[in-house]
This record gives sequence, structure tokens and C-alpha cells, in this order.
Amino acid sequence: MNLFFRELKANSKSLILWCIGILLMVASGMSKFGGVSSSGQSMNELMKAMPKALQAIMGTGSLDISTAGGYYGILFLYLMVMGAIHASMLGSTIVSKEERDKTVEFLLVKPISRNKVITWKLIAALVNVLIFNIVTFISSATVVEYYNDGISLHGDIALLLAGMFILQLIFLFLGTAIASATMNPKAAGSVSTAILMGTFLLSIIIDISSSIDFLKYLTPFKYFEAKQVMFGEGLDVVFLILSASFIFIFLFVTYKLYKVKDMAV
Repeated sequence: MNLFFRELKANSKSLILWCIGILLMVASGMSKFGGVSSSGQSMNELMKAMPKALQAIMGTGSLDISTAGGYYGILFLYLMVMGAIHASMLGSTIVSKEERDKTVEFLLVKPISRNKVITWKLIAALVNVLIFNIVTFISSATVVEYYNDGISLHGDIALLLAGMFILQLIFLFLGTAIASATMNPKAAGSVSTAILMGTFLLSIIIDISSSIDFLKYLTPFKYFEAKQVMFGEGLDVVFLILSASFIFIFLFVTYKLYKVKDMAV
């Protein structure tokens, strides 16, 4: 339990900064809706006239940006990226920070097994991700309701953020798995971030070229898109099963490799 609180304290400043960042992203992003909402349908037509590549990068797609919900759907893409980066970096650092900071002795002298060590670290990481999501939900629900003439979209936003939470778990445990596998603590963050950005770029390429739509199963950023979750059929069962599979595999690798990891003192 002491290790749990130690990890929470060690990551508290970083979490506060990330929460401030997500608050600013939601507030500044939705504030632009006030400027474009008066344009109404003309803004949608302008977006449709843009090259498909630009539409994919901006995340517009088939969303109606003349509504607060549709505009938030565009913003949600970038909230997902922020959440995934936070989770990925958290996962890779929470496992390897003792090696990075040359404080491995702190863990080695404790009379607890490695399984318990990694379990408390993962619980602390989950709490961090949950707090991040709660802040995102409260800020999103409040700001979207303000720009939606007081009409609540809490249920839709909660469903979106449930998808984002699952996405975060995928990259969180990807980060812990990579950190458990590598001897270089600095490399873990770089590798997990590179994989994250690679899957994000793949999701954009798929939006540009429908001929490679079958590759959508390889990128978690296609699993919980706003146009599907918020304005379509909700959370897709196939994507949920895939997500659960990735999470289980990464968790298994984390425990398996951390138990035998040769920590550099």
C-alpha cells in the first residue's frame, strides 16, 4: 500500500499538468464552436469541399459541425490522442522510473514479491487514468451543455469517454509491457510513443483511402470514433473484444517479464 501512495505522489504533478491541458483543450476547442455555429450549414459545406486528406486530419468526416455534439466529435479525436499519449507515457515510466532514477535499491530491499510491486504500480496507474477521464468528462459535459443551449449530452459523452478509457488501457499496458521487456528505461517511452503515433497515422490513412479499410482492426483509434459511438450504433462488440484481447496480452507480458526483469542498479 505504501508503494501505491508513493507512485500516486510521484505522478501527481504530471497528472495535474495533464488535467490542466485537457481542460484547456476542451474549453478552447469548444469556444471556437461559438464562432462557427452562426455559419450553420455553410460551414458543413465548406468542410465537405476540403480535400479528403485534410478532412481526415481534422477528423470531420460525416459529422455535423453546426451542432455542439458534432463539433465535440471532432474535438474528441484530439482528446483521444492526448489521453493515449498520457497513458502510454505513464505506463512506460511507472515501471522503469527506478532504473531511470537509479533508485532500484528502494524496490529490492522491500519484503514483497515482484508481482505485488507491479500490481501496486498498475493500480496507481489506473487511478491516474481514471482521474484524467473524470476531469475530461466533467469539463466536456459542462462546456458542451453550455454551447448546446443547456441541453445535456452527458450520456453520449460518457459513452465516448468509456471508449477513450478502453483506448487508454490499451496504451497504458502497452507501455508497461515494453518497459518490462527492455533494459533501457528511456527507450520504453520512445518505443511506445512511436507505436502510438504509428497507429494514429494509420487511422488517418484509412480515412483517406477506403481501399485499406480492412486495416482498421490494427489501430485502436478506429475502435471508438465519435461518428460511430455517438452518432452510430454505439460501442462495437468486435472492437471491444479486440481491445480486451490486447489488454489481456499486454498485461500478461507485463507480469511475465517484470518478474524476471534484470533491473540495472
